[in-house]
Amino acid sequence: MKIKKSLKISLDKFINLSLYDNKSGFYMKKNPFGKKGDFITAPNISRLFSEMIAIWIISFWKSLGSPKRFNLIELGAGNGEMMRVFIESFKRFPSFFSSCNFIIHEKSPSLVKIQKKKFSKEKIIWTSQISRIKKNPSIFVANEFFDSIAIKQFRKNKNQWFEKYVVLNDKKKASFFEKKINIKKLEKKINFKISQNQNFIEYSNLGHDYLKKISKIIKKNDGGLLIIDYGYTDKKMKNTLKAVANHKFANILNNIGNVDITHNISFELFKKFLTQFNSLENNLTTQKKFLVEMGIKERAEIISKKLNFLKKADIYYRLNRLIDDKQMGSLFKVMLIKNKKNTFKLGFNN
Repeated sequence: MKIKKSLKISLDKFINLSLYDNKSGFYMKKNPFGKKGDFITAPNISRLFSEMIAIWIISFWKSLGSPKRFNLIELGAGNGEMMRVFIESFKRFPSFFSSCNFIIHEKSPSLVKIQKKKFSKEKIIWTSQISRIKKNPSIFVANEFFDSIAIKQFRKNKNQWFEKYVVLNDKKKASFFEKKINIKKLEKKINFKISQNQNFIEYSNLGHDYLKKISKIIKKNDGGLLIIDYGYTDKKMKNTLKAVANHKFANILNNIGNVDITHNISFELFKKFLTQFNSLENNLTTQKKFLVEMGIKERAEIISKKLNFLKKADIYYRLNRLIDDKQMGSLFKVMLIKNKKNTFKLGFNN
């Protein structure tokens, strides 16, 4: 990471530099997932999570009329654990399996390497551009994908909006400062009044660009987008920017390239953005409600019946992490974006 003298960049550019710089970006040089990494995602906590999503995907495919050819796209597949369980599960449903084009959209070359090694015997397509996928009905799955995309931050002070910037003096020394901006220019660009009733804004150009592209694909070719991510539903946006390293919170400006920088999704903002697409609708629930409706408790009971006490306890400990309100159950939300004409509601009935 080459730093010129006092480089001044917007917050989103700083996050991109920290996470995705070709040589020293956090996601570009290592596998951050699992116990030896910096954080653990739901597919690595329990395979039950991925099994429930797999069953949901098959049910959603049926609601689309069981198309003979369709795309299943995982956005940011991490260490490939969720896709691995998907494929194992789908092989029990031959007509579904033979109809499916498996696609992974992954930005990190080091993670692509891990994924390709794991799936050397499977027919999977890797793509850097989702707009290039075949024009079939498409089911997108984004588990902890949108939270890893760089954000901008804006603050209102006495009717004037300011954008957060970072000044980099060298690789190790950085500080925040603010710049006056014209918020109306941003609102014109994104086609909705993001500042309405807000004093603070967290917004991702790239995140909303993904939403726009995927929504157009769903509208044109049919399908849906399933988002599983931590976030909130308050109407007022708030500052949720944070850094994580070795399973602990860290300083965003320290140790650049060695900490994960993330944020909580404003699902209310996603809803507002999606109003541009009249033919689409969204459903929203908590991870707990979604997984319980999908039958995760019953599945845990079935697989633990003949196991010894320690193995059974481990299954329920992991299950608890996924659905307990004090852990991932309420913090994580599940959103489905689909065409209004499709009345499919599985996982979103409670």
